[in-house]
Parts: sequence; C-alpha cells; structure tokens
Amino acid sequence: MTKPEQEETITSTWSNPLRVPCDLRLPRIADPCTLVIFGVTGDLARKKLLPAIYDLANRGLLPPGFGLIGFGRREWSDDDFKQWAQSYIQEHCRTPFHQSTWEQLSHGFYFVQGTFDDFNAFVRLKQRVLTVDHECGTYSNHAFYMSIPPRAFSLVSHQLAAAELTKHPSDTWQRVIIEKPFGHDLASAQELDKTVTSVFGAESIFRIDHYLGKETVQNLLALRFTNMLFEPIWNSHYVDHVQITMAEDFGIGSRAGYYDGVGAARDVIQNHLLQLLTLTAMEKPASFTSQDLSKEKINVLSAVRLPQDLARYTARGQYSAGWQGQEAVCGYLNEDGVSPESTTETYAALRLDIDTPRWNGTPFYLRAGKRLGKRVTEIAMIFKQIPQPLFDSVVEGNVGHNALVFRIQPNEGITLRFGSKVPGSRIDIRDVNMDFNYGQAFTEDSPEAYERLILDVFLGDAPLFPTSQEVDLSWKILDPIEQFWASQGQPEQYRSGTWGPHSADMLMMNDNRAWRMP
Repeated sequence: MTKPEQEETITSTWSNPLRVPCDLRLPRIADPCTLVIFGVTGDLARKKLLPAIYDLANRGLLPPGFGLIGFGRREWSDDDFKQWAQSYIQEHCRTPFHQSTWEQLSHGFYFVQGTFDDFNAFVRLKQRVLTVDHECGTYSNHAFYMSIPPRAFSLVSHQLAAAELTKHPSDTWQRVIIEKPFGHDLASAQELDKTVTSVFGAESIFRIDHYLGKETVQNLLALRFTNMLFEPIWNSHYVDHVQITMAEDFGIGSRAGYYDGVGAARDVIQNHLLQLLTLTAMEKPASFTSQDLSKEKINVLSAVRLPQDLARYTARGQYSAGWQGQEAVCGYLNEDGVSPESTTETYAALRLDIDTPRWNGTPFYLRAGKRLGKRVTEIAMIFKQIPQPLFDSVVEGNVGHNALVFRIQPNEGITLRFGSKVPGSRIDIRDVNMDFNYGQAFTEDSPEAYERLILDVFLGDAPLFPTSQEVDLSWKILDPIEQFWASQGQPEQYRSGTWGPHSADMLMMNDNRAWRMP
C-alpha cells in the first residue's frame, strides 16, 4: 500500500486540508459555529445544556471558532450572562472546572434580551449573530436550540424566518434542535413538523431524545452486533418477554403546568420507551448512519400491534399520599397547580407485540411512573426456562428465568442473571448475577447524554435523533390507548413509594408473568 493510500485528508476547523496519518483515536471536531439557546434561563439550559457545552470545551471537542448566544427576557448585559452561566456550570459540570477553559469559552458568550412575540428582539438577535460570526470566526454556521415549551416552536420558527436568520450561504448550515414532546398526538405532531420543516428543511431538524445519548443505550447496539454470543438467542425462540421500565421516585415537583394534561404515557412512553423498544427489537442496520438506523427503527414501529383488549393489557394510575423513604409526601391531586378533578395518569403500563419473524410470540411490556419504589430505567430481556431441567428436584425456590438487563440509569451497566450451584456437598442451584459496570470497567468517564447529542448536531450527524416518521408511528401506537383511557374516568390510585396500581400487576398476571423488582 502506498503512502497516499495510508493517509486521509482531514479538513480542519479552519477549512485547511491537512495530510495526517489515519488514526481512529483522533476526535471529530465540528465546524466553527454559533449556538443560540432560546429559554436559556430555564432548568434544562442551566443544569444540562450549559454544563454540556463547557464539558465539550474542556474535552477539546468544540471548534476554536465557537460562540453562544442566550436569548431571554432578563435585562442582562453580556457580562451578567457570563457570570450567571459560570455559577451553574461550576455547580453542574461533569469534568473539573478550569478557569482557563472557562475564560476561553466565555469569550464567545453573548446575551440578547427579548420575548418570542417581539420581532425587534429577533432583529437584534440577527445583528448579534453577525457580530459573533465576525468576532469568533463561526463562518455563518448556526444552530438554534429551542429549550422552550412546544407551543412556542411555531412562533419562534416564523420569527427566525422573518428576521432572515434562516438564510445562509450554500457552503454553511442552519440547524434547529427541538426538545420533546413532539406534539401531544398524531395531528399536532404533524402540524408541528409541517411548520418547522417549512422554515428549516427536514435535514436540518434535530429532535432531541436524551435517552438515546446515554452510554448503555448505545452499548445495546454494540453488544448485539459485535458479539456472536448474543445474536443467536436474540429472538422469540429463546426470549420469553421483554420489560422496559422507567421508574422515578419523585413526583411532578413544580412541573404541574407542563405535566397535568400530558401524563406518563405522552411524557416518556411515546418517545423514550418506544425508542428503547426499537433499538432492542430492530434488525441489524446496514450501517450506523442515520438513514440506515432510522429505516430499521421504522420497520419495528410499523410492525407493532396493539392488544385487542385495552382494558386487560393497559394500566394507568395516579399516585396518592404516602412515604418516599422517610419523607411523607402528598398525592398527585394535592400537588400545587393540579386540578382536584385531574384524570392525568402518573403511571402507565401496556403490552405491545411486534409482528416480525424475530419477535412473533414475544410480548414487550412497557411501564413508566412517578413516586415509585426507586429511580431506575432498564431494559430486561427475560429468557424462557429449560423445558426439562436436569436439577428440578434440587433447585431452590428462588431460581427463576435467565435475564439480561441493561441498566440505563442510575449506575449504567449490564447484568446477566443465571442459575449456579451453591458451594457445598449438595447440588443446590440458585440465581446469581454477573455485573458489568461502566464506572469499574473503564477509566474514561461516560459523557453526559447532552454532550454527545449537542456535538452530533454540530457535526451534522443524526443517528440518535428520531425522524418525523418515527414520531408519527409512535403517536399512531399511543393515540388509541389515550383515547380509550379518556373514556375510563379517574385513574386507579396507588400509594407513593410502591410499584404502581393493582391493575398493572393484573396486566402481567393475565399472561402468568410478573414485573421485575429492580
């Protein structure tokens, strides 16, 4: 092989071609760009977005030409904004805080005061964007992060277009980042997509689902498609059923204005849990590109079949007063901002079947809830039992199904449960766990999900972002369930600190199964 064949041309952030040896350890550095954050003073920006930007800078993954503009109602100067941002970055950043990194990064921090309905504010924003392009060398590449309520997406998109902030030279890019929820049903999701697409174009829209940025979620694909050990048994011949759980041990807090009327199913099942289902059930993609990944996820969502008896195979509940650890907590209907007649569910569970050759006959059970026994998100593959166990007469009573469990949060890792002989002269079999933990196995810290996803936006790489077709198919699955629940009146009450309503246990008992206790 000749020397030119051993080298690749890499374009630097300053658009100068460099001849360097091909080295997979070299990080991918994004093009120079400006990030505009709408809703920069909100919880998400304070606790996740700004710290993620700092951590990217600290890891050397931001381009030298980078600027950040915060858009908000507060009457701040640029220095006020920098001081405020530093306090939250120091509190929430994952990597060590270095003053030198912060000084270099904050040199490109700016603030624009205004409201979404004030067109003059967007005119001022355009002038500031042009200034940042000149002062920071961002080459007219702009990303707009809508960390705002979904009802404001349309207004902000039209204001950006009216101020000509979405126009750009052909060799630059403009991208928009949208936080879930992507609508509240199929019709609203399609209307939202129509509005945003008319301004930015489909290829420039990045729909954030932060669960897809978590290390264990991505490791699910790595484990499946790089290990011959698992792929042969990843099907209905060996898998009895799959449980996908997102349990939270806290209530709605101050989110009543958002949560009441939305509920657990729309909040996390339509997006987070259905996306986890697609990654668990999909066929091997041709590549890790966004097109090939999305194709396989769409195939799964298209093959999902709802149970005919929704009363039997769905469950919803609402937490009542109880104890969370040693703290007495109120019920959902007594939370500030919640109507005493609210029928919004804080717990949702359902069974789905996937009509593909791989999964025909293996049900998928999804559940999500607040004020449950502990905080945990996991995917549990429960395997079938041996038809004729050799040690049936000596097996202890606590031996169950083999299980492969992906712990997504907290304590990211993977657990394999299997039967093993108890030490001693007798042949006693007992379930044991084999654990893989990221914190123990690797010296590198796992990047926070928003670090990975924001960097992917800057790179224009979208394998972990749901497409509009995936969003539509997810709503087609959930809408009939929501319509059924709307006709059922008040959800069943469950005591805070427990694992949900009795109807959820009955959902599993109908199939002679039971929920895992994480």
